[in-house]
Amino acid sequence: MSVRRTVRVHPSAERLPRSEQLAWSLAQLAADPVEVDLDVGEMIVNRVIDDTAVAAASLLRAPVVAARAQAMAHPASRGGVGGTVVGLERSTRTSPEWAAWANSVAVRELDFHDTFLAAEYSHPGDTIPPILAVAQHVGSSGRDVVRAIATAYEVQVSLVRSISLHEHKIDHVAHLGPAVAAGLGTLLHLDPAITFHAIGQALHTTTATRQSRKGEISTWKAYAPAFAGKVAIEAVDRAMRGQTSPTPIYEGVDGVIAWLLDGPDAAYEVTLPGPGEAKRSILETYTKEHSAEYQAQALIDLARRLHREHPETGDPARVRSIVLHTSHHTHVVIGSGAYDPQKYDPTSTRETLDHSIPYILAVALQDGAWHHARSYSPARAARPDTVTLWHKITTREDPEWTRRYHADDPAEKAFGGRLEITLDDGSVLSREISVADAHPLGARPFARPEYIHKLRTLAADVLDDAEVDRFLDVAQRLGDLRAAELLDVTVTARPGLLACASAPEGLF
Repeated sequence: MSVRRTVRVHPSAERLPRSEQLAWSLAQLAADPVEVDLDVGEMIVNRVIDDTAVAAASLLRAPVVAARAQAMAHPASRGGVGGTVVGLERSTRTSPEWAAWANSVAVRELDFHDTFLAAEYSHPGDTIPPILAVAQHVGSSGRDVVRAIATAYEVQVSLVRSISLHEHKIDHVAHLGPAVAAGLGTLLHLDPAITFHAIGQALHTTTATRQSRKGEISTWKAYAPAFAGKVAIEAVDRAMRGQTSPTPIYEGVDGVIAWLLDGPDAAYEVTLPGPGEAKRSILETYTKEHSAEYQAQALIDLARRLHREHPETGDPARVRSIVLHTSHHTHVVIGSGAYDPQKYDPTSTRETLDHSIPYILAVALQDGAWHHARSYSPARAARPDTVTLWHKITTREDPEWTRRYHADDPAEKAFGGRLEITLDDGSVLSREISVADAHPLGARPFARPEYIHKLRTLAADVLDDAEVDRFLDVAQRLGDLRAAELLDVTVTARPGLLACASAPEGLF
């Protein structure tokens, strides 16, 4: 039976017992030896395939090239054999925290993997690279990897359901660090006391502002989850060596809640699986069919249909205005309610454009499709007819869409909106969509064939077909893999491909 914990600030004089601290509850969750349900294990395999697909597609992008060069400047540490780096030969290894760093940047760069949205935002697939890197390094079994990923998803989803970071302009990776630390606690069969301190250190070092997602968005967006995974690995190492954490990290008078979140009088209700209860939260998460911020997924699908049924909606000469009525989050983060002029600037970075729903709608209405590279090219963004249409698109918050965004009932929860398109003759075309086609409740829910198709499509120019087949054979046996076989859970680029991208020199 699930356990509901009230989390609030406590004066130091109360000497809050460890057993009443949220970090301890998360550590106990990590230590619970409960087996992984079959459908959860299958979804974990799907997400490993998904991460690999988007990582493969990003191998030649500058942030990934730089992160890979940084990682390869560090040899494998003496405690194991090292972790593999996506794109490189499987025999090439580096220290696990640096393997996690490089692989996480590759997974995150295109904004194209899984998501969970509630009180906070998250990409729980970001937990997989650090767990896999450590597992390869120390020689864990595939079964332990599956159990660890289930824990990491459970922790991140539970925190995201309950504790909003963005309301206080704290970046969402502050939930990712503790999730990775907890997952590693499961992987390594750590005593809860060790995992407790690793979680505290990971949270303490991953609280940062959301300026990384405001205005002109930089390449750091891809590095933020990589940093969280890397420092979580380092936190586990320190905790295993007996080093302690700031305590209580959530509930202390100078802790995260008191000074970074809702303040000293705040209280949060966090629900976690009880002892022996299966960890199933990964099944509440959803992946992306399109390389863009998650709230854009359903609207790209709607724009594709409008392109086919009403092609005039992509013609700026025929359109007076387009208003998207949507949730608060969509309006203020990726819509005109952000008041970021960069969201309407054709010279903006790719990272900025994938957080601009006016841009995304303009291109999808005109092209009837979305591509992770072509849709963001400078030439595509600067096309005069696109810029004209783009500047006619605004967003408005609709309380009903905001309510549905935060609904607990999966059948009610929605991440779409209603488009009102006023044409040149004064007629108004109104269409709405609740969830993306690929969502579990969408028109074409993703299952194993769709994940495999996504990998084959994104890998077409970077991996040989035989390499894709080899990886899929291994990945789909993840839970049964022996330690040595875990080193095969990666992909190697076509010969000579990575030589096309040279990294600038750095410190290392």
